[in-house]
Amino acid sequence: MSTGDAPPVRVLVVEDDPVAADAHVLYVGRVPGFTAVGKAHTGGEARRLLDRTPVDLLLLDLHLPDVHGLQLARSLRAAGHHADVIAVTSARDLAVVREGVSLGVVQYVLKPFTFATLRDRLVRYAEFRRAAGEASGQDEVDRALATLRAPGPAALPKGLSGPTLERVTGVLRGVDDGLTAAGVAEAVGISRITARRYLEHLVDAGRAGRSPQYGHVGRPELVYRWVRAG
Repeated sequence: MSTGDAPPVRVLVVEDDPVAADAHVLYVGRVPGFTAVGKAHTGGEARRLLDRTPVDLLLLDLHLPDVHGLQLARSLRAAGHHADVIAVTSARDLAVVREGVSLGVVQYVLKPFTFATLRDRLVRYAEFRRAAGEASGQDEVDRALATLRAPGPAALPKGLSGPTLERVTGVLRGVDDGLTAAGVAEAVGISRITARRYLEHLVDAGRAGRSPQYGHVGRPELVYRWVRAG
């Protein structure tokens, strides 16, 4: 977070999915000390924005329609752009993580994620940026680097678990026409109320959408669909 009169950290959101991009811009704007200066849906658009807009940090989706995010980061370094990168991706390939370290990727955020997860990463990044002066020793260097690392898995809303979220996500991603909470509950083996909590969490994270399904007696049921993004 910002202190005193420090200027806000300028963030460019690079995300091909419009719904997710809008959500990420909104998330960034809710964190004190940060401001979203633009959004781009392709690598080419990101380059054009960077050529005319000062940017401190890229919130970068790795799977863009015209270029892989790490290739974009590499080309930006070669062109003299020095903005740091927080990679946003559903990919879990640790080789990609290792490659990203050399290209200025300071954090990885796995989709789907909540505002609280991104806020934690941004706050830690701001603390890292504020470190200045000469370190007194190894301990101080280690502490500065440690500010970028979360102490443990990002907390989910109370009552939700990571393994169950993975199962719900897998079921929803595998059905093109979407599912109701009852359908997800049956597939995963949880209650309908619990399934709805996980589904609403995915909606809040920008990774799922919902729409009413008509044709039934009484209130229409909500159908949840996975947001196809990189």
